[in-house]
Amino acid sequence: MFFHKNDNDPGDRRNKRALPLLPLRDIIVFPHMVVPLFVGREKSINALEEAMTHDKEILLAAQKKAKTNDPTPDDIFRTGTLGTIIQLLRLPDGTVKVLVEGKRRARIKRFVANDSFFQVEAEEMPAETFSNVEVDALMRSIQSTFETYVKLNKRIAPEMLMQVQTIDDPARLADTIVVHLTAVKLNDKQEILETTDPAKRLERLFELMNAEIEILQVEKKIRSRVKKQMEKTQKEYYLNE
Repeated sequence: MFFHKNDNDPGDRRNKRALPLLPLRDIIVFPHMVVPLFVGREKSINALEEAMTHDKEILLAAQKKAKTNDPTPDDIFRTGTLGTIIQLLRLPDGTVKVLVEGKRRARIKRFVANDSFFQVEAEEMPAETFSNVEVDALMRSIQSTFETYVKLNKRIAPEMLMQVQTIDDPARLADTIVVHLTAVKLNDKQEILETTDPAKRLERLFELMNAEIEILQVEKKIRSRVKKQMEKTQKEYYLNE
């Protein structure tokens, strides 16, 4: 169902639509991101079923507080990601495992009255993309910094570094990297999601990534110091024995 002023305006039909909404706990789905989600709340399952009966599109928006079990519109961020359901599996315990892919940023214009699930009128946010010398330099700095981050964080596959090095679109580069900054707070990730200017998004990501690298480097030093101390203690113990 589309909301538009003029039936002959395809741009308006594309940008405004009524969609089922899936509130997310403690995770933000970005464009180009494929993620499995486990859904147990009745209204959320109803929203997924509504999406499956139509075009499999659903709006993914994070809750402001993950512990809120029965969120209201005021508990949900207004900027989310328009996603497509790739696969849906109903589990024996009544929960649903769903694989979704983020497509485009979207902003909630209003909530539509619906008792069965959250339904919203949403508007796609324009995808800004441009390139100049400053943005190109910023992208190189981000890619280099991400390489340092990957070397310190062993949980990221080396293949991801290779993938990041080949991305030439600033918006996609930011959205790809932020997903892998697991220690970054939800509000900071939401801020990046809400930032439409790719250059500003990269600058903020650069700050967050450098802060994470600093913490990881300190952790590495502490582990090294503790290891040396343990080895020294063990050596002294064996000598005393």
